[in-house]
Amino acid sequence: MASIVADRRARGFGLGASWILGAIWLFALGVGFFAEMDAAKADLRLCNRTQSRVGVAIGYKDAEGWATEGWWNIAPNACETLLRGNLASRYYYLYAVDYDQGGEWSGKAFMCTREKEFTVRGLEDCLARGYDRTGFFEIDTADQRNWTVQLTDPNPPPNAATPRPPAVVTQPQTPPALTPR
Repeated sequence: MASIVADRRARGFGLGASWILGAIWLFALGVGFFAEMDAAKADLRLCNRTQSRVGVAIGYKDAEGWATEGWWNIAPNACETLLRGNLASRYYYLYAVDYDQGGEWSGKAFMCTREKEFTVRGLEDCLARGYDRTGFFEIDTADQRNWTVQLTDPNPPPNAATPRPPAVVTQPQTPPALTPR
């Protein structure tokens, strides 16, 4: 044992150096942990605050142009990260459908979708390219790094004969826009 310690000290890895290397390793681990926590804050999330399962599609503009992606299947009272990392745009567009009760969260910004999992580039000629043309609602993130959208059940009036459309709550609340920006 004494020869191993003497050998380490001869190479510059004495007991003090081992402690320093361990401290550096723990510091690097902590920096990585906190950097990951900070990166996790820079996401676009959607929370399903309904009693139904919902399917969600997203539209956005990136360096390559317009894109739509779907579907995220989100359980009742659950949240899902739709985009990870820094939000590259101020405006995002969402479409959601209630699988259990029927109904949808939609808007007047038309983008391309399809029934199965998809990623579509471009907004033009959806039908001619074999996609559906679907109305999305706009989310204005006000250039924030982190944004959460909450889908909620409508507040039905007492003795309502017909269902009302579902509600959307964003941080802060913004009305849907007519066209994509």
